[in-house]
Amino acid sequence: MTASPAAAAAALTTRAQEVSPRIVDDILTLVRQETSSYDLPGLATGLDLLRELTVQRLGRPDHEHRYPGGECGDTLTLTYAGTGTGAGHVVLVGHYDTVWPTGTLAGWEQPRPSDDGRDRLSGPGIFDMKTGLAQGIWALKLARESGAPLPTVTFLFNGDEEIGSLSSRPVIEETAQKADVTLVLEPTAHGAVKTARKGTGIFQVTATGVEAHAGLAPQDGASAITALSEFVVAAAKVAAPDRGTTINTGLFRGGSAINVVAGQATAGVDIRVSSEAEQTRVDEELDAIKVSDPRVSIEIDHAWNRPPMTLNAASAPLLALAREVAREQGRDSLPDTAVGGASDANFVAALGLPVLCGMGAVGDGAHAQGEFIYPDTVPAQTALVAGVLGRLARPLRG
Repeated sequence: MTASPAAAAAALTTRAQEVSPRIVDDILTLVRQETSSYDLPGLATGLDLLRELTVQRLGRPDHEHRYPGGECGDTLTLTYAGTGTGAGHVVLVGHYDTVWPTGTLAGWEQPRPSDDGRDRLSGPGIFDMKTGLAQGIWALKLARESGAPLPTVTFLFNGDEEIGSLSSRPVIEETAQKADVTLVLEPTAHGAVKTARKGTGIFQVTATGVEAHAGLAPQDGASAITALSEFVVAAAKVAAPDRGTTINTGLFRGGSAINVVAGQATAGVDIRVSSEAEQTRVDEELDAIKVSDPRVSIEIDHAWNRPPMTLNAASAPLLALAREVAREQGRDSLPDTAVGGASDANFVAALGLPVLCGMGAVGDGAHAQGEFIYPDTVPAQTALVAGVLGRLARPLRG
C-alpha cells in the first residue's frame, strides 16, 4: 500500500532528523577547506572535495563534466538519472567559492548561543553557502531512500559566484534551459525563500589626469584623484533607495607617489537596481556627471552583471509546490521575500524559467565575520528540498 502524503512527509522529516549529525559533519568538512574566489589552488582542492563528498553519498553520477574557469574556479556538473517514468529534470545550483581570503579560518571564533539559547555554528562560508551544498546532496539521498519516483537531478557547482559568475554564467544558463526546474541552494532569508533579487552592476570608473610635481609645478597637473572623488560623490547622489537603487563605491585606487599630482585613479562601484528602468536611468545619469577640471577624462565601464529577478509566471507554480510540501512536513508557512543581494537565480529568472532561490541554510551574517547557521534547522531544510524533488518526477506545469 502506498503511504499517504502526510505519512510520507513525516517519514522523510524523521529520517532527516536522524541523519542530521552526518549532514552537519559534511557541512563542516566543506568549511574546513577554504575556497576564496581568488585562490585557484584552494578552489580546485575544494571542488575535488565537493565531488568526492557527492560521490560518497550518492554514488558515481551518470554524467559529469568539468568546465575550466580560466582565472575563476571551475564549474562542475554531476547528473543522476531519474527513477520516475516522466521526463522531469531538476538542476540544483550552488557555489563553492567564498568571499573570505585564504587563512581566515585560523583566526575564526565560534559564536555563543543566541539569546534564545539556540546553538549556532560559524565558519567562513558556512552560511553563504556551504551548508546549502551539503543539504542539497543529502536531499537527493533522502529522496532516494523514500522510494518516491524522482526526476533526473543535475548538481551544478560553480566557483566564481561571489565575483559575478564570470565564467560559469553560460554553463548555468545552458543547463537551466535543458531542465524543467532550477533550485538554487543559497541561504534563506531567515527561513524565507527568495523570489525577487536586485540586479547588480559592477562598474569600473577610470579617471585620467595630468601628472606634475606637487611642490614645484602643481598648477601644471590635473589630479585624477580629485576628479574621481568628485565623481564618486556625484554618483552616490544618483542612488534612489525609495526605488530600490543603491550605489556603493567599495574600491578606490590612484596616484603614483605622495608628491606627484595623480595622473590616474580607478574606482570600483557596486550598483543594485530593482528594475530595468532604473538600470537605464543610472546609466544615463552616471554618464552625465561632469568634473570641475576639464583636463581630466572619466571613463565608465558599464558592466551590468546580473539582471533583476522577480517572481515570474513560470516560478509561481514552483513556489506553490514548495509551500504545499512545507505544509505536509508540518510547517506553518513557507514565506517568500525580496532581497537586495543577487545570485545565479537572477540569470535563470531572466530567461523566463522556473526557479526558486534561498533553499539552503537558515542563519545570518553573509559576508560578515561570524556568519553562522542554526544547526537545528538543517533537518527541516534538507527535508524540504527532498520533498520538492519527490514531487518533480514529472515536469512542473503552471
